[in-house]
Formats: sequence, structure tokens, C-alpha cells
Amino acid sequence: MSKLSILSELWEFIRHEKKWWLTPIILVLLLLSLIIVFTEGSALSPFIYTLF
Repeated sequence: MSKLSILSELWEFIRHEKKWWLTPIILVLLLLSLIIVFTEGSALSPFIYTLF
């Protein structure tokens, strides 16, 4: 199963079940994961890790 099919299935679930409150939660999790991935090994790492 590809990652795109999982995302499309999640989108269909949110759309059909009217679970719009899940959208901000998913967006925040994606944003935090991107911040962690892109700042890994940089000078910002100590500051990012203090948030958690």
C-alpha cells in the first residue's frame, strides 16, 4: 500500500464522516515533523528540543 493511498483514504474518511476537527491536528503534526526533520543536525536543534 503506498503512502499516497493512505493519505487519500484519510482524506475520504474526514470528508465523508464530517470529522473536520481532525484537520488542524493532522496539520500541526505534519508541521512539527517537518520542523524536526529539517532542523536535525543544525544549530537550531537545541532550541527545538527544549520545546519537547
